[in-house]
Amino acid sequence: AVKFGAEGIGLCRTEHMFFEATRIKAMREMIVAKTVEAREAALAKILPYQQSDFEAMYKELAGRPMTVRFLDPPLHEFVPTEEADIKLLAEDLGKSVADIKAIIAGLHEFNPMMGHRGCRLAVTYPEIAAMQTRAVIKAALAVQARHPEWTMVPEIMIPLVGEVKELKYVKDVVVATADKIIKDAGIDMKYEVGTMIEIPRAALTADEIAKEAEFFSFGTNDLTQYTMSVDRGNKKVSYLYSTFNPAVLRSIKHIIACGREAGIMVGMCGEAASDPMMIPLLLAFGLNEFSMSASAILRARKLITGYSTSELQAVADKAMSFATAKEVEEYMKSFVG
Repeated sequence: AVKFGAEGIGLCRTEHMFFEATRIKAMREMIVAKTVEAREAALAKILPYQQSDFEAMYKELAGRPMTVRFLDPPLHEFVPTEEADIKLLAEDLGKSVADIKAIIAGLHEFNPMMGHRGCRLAVTYPEIAAMQTRAVIKAALAVQARHPEWTMVPEIMIPLVGEVKELKYVKDVVVATADKIIKDAGIDMKYEVGTMIEIPRAALTADEIAKEAEFFSFGTNDLTQYTMSVDRGNKKVSYLYSTFNPAVLRSIKHIIACGREAGIMVGMCGEAASDPMMIPLLLAFGLNEFSMSASAILRARKLITGYSTSELQAVADKAMSFATAKEVEEYMKSFVG
């Protein structure tokens, strides 16, 4: 990403760090644990791996910012599904196969997208957020010590927040953990705790959430699916999925406005951030940061610097006057050329 001209990493998905053989074993141990102490013991095994990963990424970024999203998927995604793996897990943990199967069955959710995931995991199990905070802050401190010429400012993003109370609860865990580590290290390091706005309830109350968040990011894929009540993977209704739908655009505009009014940075993660037809609208709405795949950076940068403020505002006003996604898309396609 840096080679393509990226100024940082807008979305580091921490869940991908848990699937290596040694790590997934500890993760599953944490999932089946029945006490806080047992979960903390399992998480302590994961901590060195997470910290090492973050240190490597911070080193590659050479002082550039990185937004770390805390654990987002539901826990059932980390448990085994094959009979042989279930038996092996039972043997490792000294439990019966029936016990493990019962735990796995209990984690199953009919609609996991709207289930026990994101910040809800951290509310139920704050020790997960505490462990990930330790990994991020310790990694940043270690890299800062080795490179005093860099200014490390860790950015921690809490996913799937629905209201300000949820963010404050998890943020309090992060702050208490981070402040103690920084104080013990004897180093003055700043860090930020923000959130991803991706559900309508959060979008509608973004002004309240902005009072606790130190930055906003939002993923257009989930925001669009939730707003339109559409699973884009369902061929029967996927035709309804469009980020250009006026309802979605109004949500995006409102989120950005709330963030800007609160004086915090607002970024976007997802396909829309690199869409040539969406970029002019996002610029007009006041988006600060665009997070996209490395291969899309050069083209997006050229587009971002190619419009005047008055031109963008006129285009956005016209686009927002349409009643359907099709009309908006056709207009933006003609504008971009």
